[in-house]
Amino acid sequence: MRQIILDTETTGLEWRKGNRVVEIGCVELVERRPTGRTWHQYIHPERAFEPGAQEVTGLTLEFLADKPRFAAIADEFLEFVDGAELVIHNAQFDIGFLDHELSLLDGRGAMADRCGVLDTLLLARERFPGQRNSLDALCKRLGVDNSHRQLHGALLDAQILAEVYLALTSGQDELGFAAPRDETRPRRSAHAPARPSGPRPRVQPTAEELQLHLLRVRALAARSGNDPWGVGVA
Repeated sequence: MRQIILDTETTGLEWRKGNRVVEIGCVELVERRPTGRTWHQYIHPERAFEPGAQEVTGLTLEFLADKPRFAAIADEFLEFVDGAELVIHNAQFDIGFLDHELSLLDGRGAMADRCGVLDTLLLARERFPGQRNSLDALCKRLGVDNSHRQLHGALLDAQILAEVYLALTSGQDELGFAAPRDETRPRRSAHAPARPSGPRPRVQPTAEELQLHLLRVRALAARSGNDPWGVGVA
């Protein structure tokens, strides 16, 4: 399964008021593992920022003056995300802006024509009802380091959201040991019979898997300041 963690920055909060996209950041996951592939672009918005929006992003029209218009990068962006599931925090906001940008071009359609969408804000509200579920709040709650996030930036926020999404939705997968999904096998329904009881066959981890696990546990110990496993702080 191919997923694209996506974030945008804009000139204001409402595309209906003519606000535009100024930055797009994407991080690729395949079978819930980062591939190292990213896509990032600053965009000239062809209009001024609304009051407050510039302070949030730290971007200026002077900085964006020599950046391409959305029309010039649209095909490259769509090629990168085509066929993937988009993972977005508060997806209604970003998809609304992207659909608006595409509507200004001929023949590009809408994002839903090319991609599925998973909204991590809705996932967070289901898991943590009644609590603050901003990206910063989720980082604190789930132990994701966002200390380097001084301003909103699309690629940085997408990278942070990738960690938040994996922590929000995974158990063992968060440690990077998720097995690739075989899409040809039927998924077990919630009403399927339980697996037979009895001892399971012992699986011996490889040396590489053991080393990755040790590094992860040491990182968790360093982050928490506690080392209950006695592995030493990384």
